[in-house]
Amino acid sequence: MRNTLVIAMIVALAAPLPTRAQEAAPKTLAQLTPEIDAIFAKFQADAHVPGMVYGIVKDGKLAYVKGIGVQNLQDKRPVDADSLFRIASMTKAFTALSILHLRDQGKLRLDDLAEQYVPEMKAWTYPTTDSPRIRVRDLLHHVGGLVTDDPWGDRQQVLPQEDFTKMIAAGVPFSRAPQSQHEYSNFGYALLGRIVANASGMAYTDYVGQTILTPLGMTSSGYDAVNAPKAHYARGYRWENDAWAAEPEMVDGAFNSMGGLQVSANDYAKWVAFLLSAWPARNDADDGPIKRATVREIAQGLNFTSVQNRTGASGADACKLSGAYGMGWRVAQDCDLGLTLAHGGGYPGYGSHVMLMPDRGVGVFALANRTYAGPSAPAWDTAVAMDKAGLLAWRDTPVSPAVAEMFAATRTAYAAGSLKPLDGKLAMNFLLDRSAENWTAELAKLKAQLGACPTAEPLAPTGAMSSAFRLNCEKGHLDGNLLLAPTNPVTIQAWRLRAVAD
Repeated sequence: MRNTLVIAMIVALAAPLPTRAQEAAPKTLAQLTPEIDAIFAKFQADAHVPGMVYGIVKDGKLAYVKGIGVQNLQDKRPVDADSLFRIASMTKAFTALSILHLRDQGKLRLDDLAEQYVPEMKAWTYPTTDSPRIRVRDLLHHVGGLVTDDPWGDRQQVLPQEDFTKMIAAGVPFSRAPQSQHEYSNFGYALLGRIVANASGMAYTDYVGQTILTPLGMTSSGYDAVNAPKAHYARGYRWENDAWAAEPEMVDGAFNSMGGLQVSANDYAKWVAFLLSAWPARNDADDGPIKRATVREIAQGLNFTSVQNRTGASGADACKLSGAYGMGWRVAQDCDLGLTLAHGGGYPGYGSHVMLMPDRGVGVFALANRTYAGPSAPAWDTAVAMDKAGLLAWRDTPVSPAVAEMFAATRTAYAAGSLKPLDGKLAMNFLLDRSAENWTAELAKLKAQLGACPTAEPLAPTGAMSSAFRLNCEKGHLDGNLLLAPTNPVTIQAWRLRAVAD
């Protein structure tokens, strides 16, 4: 359990974490929704969005969803949870997971050269003689050396497959040597769509449909956006010269794998719930449609990290985030929200955003029908509001039998004032790092200061081999960390203690 007793780092003794906002009397989601609705209503007005829908996925289901505005300006049909929006670059997550699933099936390897599956790339001229050739992995993480291509890439959606083949064969001007720096590339994800097709032996759209959309029950989603049922079709608009103008409708084409998917909120919530269900790792049945371990792999960034502000109104005051690009996701650690996976979508006629908090089992998404009106700020502001309202509980890390056993032994040692109860339980480094005599003196000092410590708070494990703890003593508290060694049988490599007076 995460609580105020957790000591931040297992490698160094630190003070308990400050009380979190969610430890005040929590609100219900129903009590918070007026605040959430106000956040999105303000965004809709400020960004001149004809219509949008937003949703919160919590505990495996769509806990809240609301449509505001209209699907189109002709008949002014209101937006609802079945309205269909193109999600633009949020499509990349589907492409990335398709690549990983093909890897699981043995049909490709991430370190294979991309040209193995796209032979037209073999004739490319690289920027330097020492440039590495592009791997599949490089395209997933946007480190292929290709130039950032917003907004050019968005307009390539309609490109026929045969014309894309000619474009690839003509080669590309590189922005930099591959693997040297992150640079976002729609072209690179279009290449991944071609790799999905060539490695699977079927059209990219068919593979995504059979592997993800159909198994998840996303029955209204797909890539043939312009032929979607008109009763649910959210028409895309731009805002210019203080008026809305309809964007050209773009048919499915060769760049669909970077931004062509169309979804409803009801469908997209199933995708978000499926992704969140991959955390934490556990022994439950793993019945897919894609393995939980494979889904968790999307959160692995490629180490081209950046320091950034949190998106939204709290960004200026919140702690800085360390972010990297995973596989179809922007991944960051937020000191309040925990691990976050997020991605926006900007497209002619549409803007979208999704952010997942796997440590909390919660996701927030929003879809809008105005060009590049990415509702990232209200999505993040909603997450922060939920955190402050006590609606983002940490997922428990279970206490392993080894930690429980060794913690009990250390409590006995404290009570005895010696390491004798830990005979046979100490790793070889323990008494080299600090002598038994020194430990005896330290325990005597702590007992004189705190007295007996008859009870303990629930352990706050940081893994199966480590935990923070707090003992409740006669004259205060004893906080500490327990770290086990990678030995069999398990032994204690570190036991760190700190007195906290009342």
